[in-house]
Amino acid sequence: MTKENIKLGKVLGTFSATIGTSGLPRPKVENLNLIENYGIKNDKFANDDLNKTVMIIGIKSYNIAKNHGINLLYGSYGENLLFDFDPHELEVEEILQINDAIIQIKEKCTLCNHLSVFGKQLPKLIKNHRGLYCKILKSGIIKKNSSVFVKSNIEKSA
Repeated sequence: MTKENIKLGKVLGTFSATIGTSGLPRPKVENLNLIENYGIKNDKFANDDLNKTVMIIGIKSYNIAKNHGINLLYGSYGENLLFDFDPHELEVEEILQINDAIIQIKEKCTLCNHLSVFGKQLPKLIKNHRGLYCKILKSGIIKKNSSVFVKSNIEKSA
């Protein structure tokens, strides 16, 4: 089986819970420096659970809230990467490449009741679009407008 990168979309924003910050929304940063076997450089959650070092989400999650009268600042879901496509359409274990960085989706985020501070019904509204945790497979720097590719099997086994 051969693998090919297929473009999914681009990065709309980069966010990090940098050391010394607290709460939501996560602060917007110029770029994310993903470091294999560590996490995001200067992120207070780096070197914790390596399967949860990067959280990704799509713009759809913000649109769901907006369609119900909840206007959120980007970073409010606690994401590190905001995409212009819906990563929830991908499967756990899928591999994404953004510039030199390679990440692998490891699990769906659980519902967080603390999101109800933005709107009581928000946790239920986004239950299937809360975000996805990823592991860093290869280090690299990611900036806004970086292209996002998925590794895809060209030949499917029968």
